[in-house]
Parts: sequence; C-alpha cells; structure tokens
Amino acid sequence: MSTESPASTQPDLLYTEEEEALRAAVRDLLTDHCDAASVIVRTESDAPHDLELWKALSDGMGLAGLLVPEAQGGQGATHRETSVVLEELGRAVAPVPYLTSAVVATEALLACAADDLLAELASGRTIGALAVALNVAPGGAYKVVRHENGTLHGELTAIADAAVADVLLVPADDGGLYAVDASAATVTPQVSLDLTRPLAKVALDGAPGRLLGDAEAAVQRALRAGAGLLASEQLGLADWTLTETVRYLKERKQFNRPVGGFQALKHRLAQLWLEVANLRAAARNAAGALATGDDTDVAVAVAQAYAAPVAVHAAEEALQLHGGIGMTWEHPVHLYLKRAKADAIAYGTAGGHRESLAGLVDLPAPR
Repeated sequence: MSTESPASTQPDLLYTEEEEALRAAVRDLLTDHCDAASVIVRTESDAPHDLELWKALSDGMGLAGLLVPEAQGGQGATHRETSVVLEELGRAVAPVPYLTSAVVATEALLACAADDLLAELASGRTIGALAVALNVAPGGAYKVVRHENGTLHGELTAIADAAVADVLLVPADDGGLYAVDASAATVTPQVSLDLTRPLAKVALDGAPGRLLGDAEAAVQRALRAGAGLLASEQLGLADWTLTETVRYLKERKQFNRPVGGFQALKHRLAQLWLEVANLRAAARNAAGALATGDDTDVAVAVAQAYAAPVAVHAAEEALQLHGGIGMTWEHPVHLYLKRAKADAIAYGTAGGHRESLAGLVDLPAPR
C-alpha cells in the first residue's frame, strides 16, 4: 500500500486516489457513528471512549494495523495513509485511542520487534498505551519506574488513553521497555482539558513486566511518529472548524444579509484559509518523511512548530464567529477548542519544536 517511491527525494504532498478512497470510507463511518451530539454526551459520562467506534475502525476496516507489516498481521501501509485516517478523526474529535495505540504504541513495538504484541494491536482487540506523559517531546526526558526483582514499581502521570488500554508499555530505570498487563496497574483518571482524550495516573506496585527491548530507542521512535502524525489530526480539526464557520456565516443573517458577506469577516476567514493550507503542506510533508525516513526530524519539527498555533487559532475563530451559539455546551465547537489547546502541548510545544528545529538546521534558536 506504499504511496512513496523509495527513490523519491521530494515527498508528494498531494493525496493519491487510494488515500482519497480511504478518507471517504473513514468519513462515512464517522458520519454514521460519531455525530457531535453523541460525543458531547460521552464526555459527560465516566466512559468517554467510544469502543464500538474503535471496533468498527479496527476490526471492521483494519485501520489499527496500518503501520504494522503484513507478516505481523497488519496492513503494511505507511504513515501517509495513517495521516489521512488521523485527519478524519481530528475532524470528528473522535474519542478513540487511535493515535496512542495504532501509532505511538505500535511504533514502540516496531522498534522492539515484538511481533506477537504487534499482531494483537493490529487486530484492534488489544489497545496499547506508551506510559510516557503526553507532553513529552521527541528527544525529551521522560519518567521511568523502578525495576526490582523482575517487577516494576512507581508512578507515571498524564498517560493518554491509559484508562482504556489493555497493555501498558512502561520504561524502567534499567533501560528496558516492559509490557505490563493493565489489570496489574492502578489507573486513576486525571483532570484533562481535552475530554475526548482523557489522561490518567498509572501506579505500579510490584507489577510483573515482560522485557521488550531498549526503552530509549523505542520511546524516541514512538514520540517522533506521534508528534509528526499529530499534525494531521490538528489539520483535520482546523479544517473542520474553518469549514463549519464558513457554512454558519453564510446562513447567519444580520441587517437582512449573510454575516459572511461582511468584508472584515471575509478577511479573517481568508487569512485562516491560508494558515490551514500551509498546515496541510507541513502535515503532509511530515507524514511523507516518516514514511520514507528522509529528513524526518526536520519535517516533524516544522510540522509541530506550525500546527498548534494554527489549530488553536482556527478553533478560537470558530468559537468567536459562531457568536452566542458557539458559547453553549450543546454546540461542539468547545470540543475542538479543548482538543486544539491540549494538542498544543502534546508531544512538545510549538516553541520547543522551533528550538529543536534551530539546532537541526544550525540556526540560532528563536527568542
């Protein structure tokens, strides 16, 4: 399913027919199973994750295994196809652990060559979570637990989607990455701004763990893929908020004319459209670089340096330009603003990525 030629030096930012077909299939599924009203209801409950939707995505469409080679039970696709799925999930603020399990945890297992666990995650019947705080950037320091007499001890906080995970991938102080059955850990929900991607504290008190491989290599590979493909989720979010705002302003009338016809609002929307178009290029470039391995660190840093401000700006504009209805709990725009704000610190801040980029291209860091 690869869409990138091995000899290519310039990633193709355009979508292939196969990618557009994948987008259409995912969007149709989300239209039927992930309407805004149901997502809002879920965020008010004790079980915000939509496991029925997750089953439809993973078991029904096989999307949990896109990054897993066919020999290990996956689809053998690339990060480009995965980025298309994340765009659509971002458009719907879908409460499923796709980024954390099908991307981040899967990439960590690929670094460890844990074929049996890869097959389980690829099937979607097992959900994985890397037990590293969501705010940790690629190359950043992360907390580890103590490994003692074959068991693990310690606490890890801000672990995304840990509440729904079946297996936790835990870095330890001996340098190893361990697979821990989630039932052997105490998982306590934490307050999260993004109600569709809840965080949790994971406490291990003598939990048995299976050594998978080197933690540093696995964690850094996973964080890099997570940061790079998060930009596609942010793109989907920004694109939905822009599209929905334009639609609303065409219908909303003031002084007997559509609000969208006012020149000041046209200028704001035009500026936002340019920002989203640039974000699309940055996100596609990051996905292509992850697929080919060409200048990956630079592409990921560029995408994340740009993605968060655009996604937050798009959501803020949507909230403001929707007027009074945008301030209500019943309208879904608040979900997008919260996801955009939470994504702005996930896998590193924009400022942190700009600083990393400066070092990668040998330029002075921004002040």
